[in-house]
Amino acid sequence: MKEYSLLIEEHHWAKGCRCIAGIDEVGRGALAGPVYACAVIFEPCVFDDRIKDSKKLSAQARKDLSDLIQNLSQEWSIGIASAAEIDQLNIRKATFLAMHRALNMLNFKPDLVLVDGNASPGSQFDEIAVIDGDEKSFTIAAASILAKVKRDEYMSLLSFTYPKYRFEKNKGYGTSKHILSIKEAGPSRQHRFSFLGKILNSA
Repeated sequence: MKEYSLLIEEHHWAKGCRCIAGIDEVGRGALAGPVYACAVIFEPCVFDDRIKDSKKLSAQARKDLSDLIQNLSQEWSIGIASAAEIDQLNIRKATFLAMHRALNMLNFKPDLVLVDGNASPGSQFDEIAVIDGDEKSFTIAAASILAKVKRDEYMSLLSFTYPKYRFEKNKGYGTSKHILSIKEAGPSRQHRFSFLGKILNSA
């Protein structure tokens, strides 16, 4: 399948789905901070080939494209599940919670939700899970960019409150310097304690 195309969307538009939302998450593998999910809806046939999987873009390109997506899209929304909710629920359930929250914030109710991955959150809407969806669906790729940019912005803001962890650099992920700071200073309220067992046991 051609990357970053509208082939998936066109297939479902032809079946009568006029309002399609793409949804993706970011932050599942981080040691700190929330998991973010973004849902985005475009009018049929809107397309820009610069929009692709957020992991294949530089930080500046993501920022520039996030502004473009917000202007091009019919609507977008962000759902968040906190570090505490991740510890309470587990990361899979917390990710689905963030997706539910993003979808529930939409004013346009989608006929279909394209979900990145091999499982869908089980919302009130019809859903299709698309493996490697951020590499195949324009709409999911756009959601991946917005989710990444919004979470990165939040983690950078957290660095002012928790400067020793350098969240502005690592965005909560387990870099060697981040792990060392956890061992030296202990975890913060923004850390996911359920992710830190081996780190804390070896401190």
